[in-house]
Amino acid sequence: MRWSGQALDADDGALPGLERAGLVRSVQTPEFEGITFHEVLCKSALNKMPEESTLPFSFTVNAFRGCSHACRYCFARPSHEYLDLDAGADFDSQVVVKTNIAAVLRKELARKSWKREAVALGTNTDPYQRAEGRYRLMPGIIRALTESGTPFSILTKGTLLRRDLPLLKMAAAQVDVGIGVSLAINDTALQKQIEPGTPSPRARLEMIRAITDAGFSCNVMVAPVIPFLTDSTSHLDGLFEALSEAGASSVTVFPMHLRGSTRGWFMNWLAQEHPALIRRYRELYGRGAYVTPEYKRWLASRVEPLVERHGLGGRSEHRDVSAAGIESREAPRELVGAGAALTLF
Repeated sequence: MRWSGQALDADDGALPGLERAGLVRSVQTPEFEGITFHEVLCKSALNKMPEESTLPFSFTVNAFRGCSHACRYCFARPSHEYLDLDAGADFDSQVVVKTNIAAVLRKELARKSWKREAVALGTNTDPYQRAEGRYRLMPGIIRALTESGTPFSILTKGTLLRRDLPLLKMAAAQVDVGIGVSLAINDTALQKQIEPGTPSPRARLEMIRAITDAGFSCNVMVAPVIPFLTDSTSHLDGLFEALSEAGASSVTVFPMHLRGSTRGWFMNWLAQEHPALIRRYRELYGRGAYVTPEYKRWLASRVEPLVERHGLGGRSEHRDVSAAGIESREAPRELVGAGAALTLF
C-alpha cells in the first residue's frame, strides 16, 4: 500500500518534541493498525559511548525511537518523554523513524577523523522491529558500515534479521560482524503478556538456528530475568536447553531493572496480572531501579551451573554490567546488550 498522501496534519505546537527531532510527516496505515510512524530527518547517526564505558563498542546507531515490541520492562521507555510523548502506550505505538539515517551515517563514516571503531546496533530500540519491514533501513546501514571498514554488532528480537543474512555474510568477509538475539522468556503465554509485539520464542529459536547455519556465532541475551516469573530452575533450564539445541554459542544473563517511568509501567501490569507479587517486588527493589545484591548473587548461583551444563559459556568474560552506560544521546544510561559473544552477569 502506497503511503503517499497519508501524511497527518500536525499543528506546530501539538508535538513540539517531534518538531525538535526534525519531523517531516506522520503516517498511519492499515498494515500497522494502531501504530503511527513519525518520519524524521536526523542530523547525526553515530552516538558516542561515554568515555568510562567498558563495553566492547565505542558507538551506537539507532534507526528508530519507540518500539512496537511493547516489552513491559523496556529500559528505553523514558527516552520518549524527551519528545513530549509518554513512556507507556506512546512508546509502543508512536514510532519515530529516521528515514535518512543510512545517508547521514555514510557521510559520518567518510570523515577523515573516523577511526573505524566498533559500532553496535540495537542498544536502544530494536533495529528489526516491524517497521523495518516497511522502511528497510538496515541494509543501507550495514552497507555503509561495511564499505567504510567499520566492525559492528547487532542485537535483536526481530526475525526480520533473517532477510539480511546474505548481506551480513558478505559484510563478515570484510569486517568483524557480531550477531546477538534476545530471548529471555520460553513460556509463550507469558511472552505474549510481557512482550506482546515480539516474535514467539519458537520463531526466535529458529532464527538462532538460521544465524548459526549461516556461519555466525550467536550470543543470546537471556535478559532481563524477571523475578518470580522467569527465574525458576525449570524455566531457565528449559530455555538454556532450547538455546543449546538451536546452536547458541553463549548467553548473557542479568536480572530486570526498572528505572524511571518504566517502573510504573511494569508495576501497573504486575498489579493487574500478578497482584500477589507486589509486596515481594517492593522488598526486592525497594525505592530503586535494581534488585538487591542478595538476589543477584542468588540468581548467579542458579544460572552458572545451568550455563555449564548446556555448554553456553562461550568465551566467558564475567562482568557486572547491569548499570553500564550505552547511549550518550537518546536513552537512559543502562545496558540492553552488546550483541557480542560474551557471557555477562
